[in-house]
Amino acid sequence: MQQIRARFRLRHPGFALEADLELPGRGVSALFGHSGSGKTSLLRCIAGLEQAAEGFLEVNGEVWQDSARGRFLPTHKRPLGYVFQEASLFEHLSVKHNLAFGLRRIPPGQRRVELEQAVELLGIGHLLERMPGGLSGGERQRVGIARALLTSPSLLLMDEPLAALDLKRKAEILPYLERLHDELDIPVIYVSHSPEEVARLADHLVLLDNGQVLASGPLDQTLARLDLPIAREDEAGVVIEGRVQGFDARYQLLTLGLPGSSLSVRVAHSPVAEGRSLRFRVLARDVSLSLEKQRDSSILNLLPARVLEESSAANPAHVLVRLEVDGTPILARITRFSRDQLGLYPGQPLWAQIKSVALLA
Repeated sequence: MQQIRARFRLRHPGFALEADLELPGRGVSALFGHSGSGKTSLLRCIAGLEQAAEGFLEVNGEVWQDSARGRFLPTHKRPLGYVFQEASLFEHLSVKHNLAFGLRRIPPGQRRVELEQAVELLGIGHLLERMPGGLSGGERQRVGIARALLTSPSLLLMDEPLAALDLKRKAEILPYLERLHDELDIPVIYVSHSPEEVARLADHLVLLDNGQVLASGPLDQTLARLDLPIAREDEAGVVIEGRVQGFDARYQLLTLGLPGSSLSVRVAHSPVAEGRSLRFRVLARDVSLSLEKQRDSSILNLLPARVLEESSAANPAHVLVRLEVDGTPILARITRFSRDQLGLYPGQPLWAQIKSVALLA
């Protein structure tokens, strides 16, 4: 089974990192948390840039570090790619020669990514003859990611690669990161404090706080937990992998089926090929509850649900309710007054009214 096992104990004055993780050996694992939570420290330990006094790292069967046995593979011997917040390109070399630098490190017979593939994936064919000084921030970062891929890494580390970009440049580069997720079989560990980036890219979520791992698990399950601080934030909600069932051209509405269910949601969107898998996000603040199915509502998505549990919210006037919709978890943030008026209890059947569905594409 493909798996990444990482155990580290690292101590600095005023900060201690303690992590014991088992991550999937493919797809994107996101390290998420506020500034100072230990995300970058953990990433640097995985890269070998920090040598923890107690450390163990195994990547898909290859042991890179085992302090108990005195094994520590230095960074330059670890088959990894590292993408920083700022793309560190060679300013005196063209984009093509920057990419060639990464490619030359790997003998032809060991290459997992070829130049043409990286150029096409990142959409940088028109930039090959340009010098780094003439590139935008988003273009520089795409070139930096392509160069990291051309080292044919067994593991790609990305440390907040969009943090230095404005909203327009982030929107420009996110689709390319999604392509990497969909088309490359290279595991990625992605550091971010952006809920949107995590929702769009991650398969597995690691939640960090003050150097401690609060949770680690599949994205959809972890976001739906009420015992984690992330559930109390304004952007709390769930991410669902739906499948396109149809498109209403008259009203410009896309129908997405819930996983393993005959139920579906509709979202305003342009046409997408039927059968395609798409992620969408439902925020807790956009879900209201009703004991009866409303027949005269402007809300498009009315789904039969069952109450699983509830928890207090950051605002004392609110409560968080975890629901199940035919096997899919959904969160709702409602007032305590509404909770009492509805008489909510675990196992209660009701209707979830989803006011807004955000398609993550």
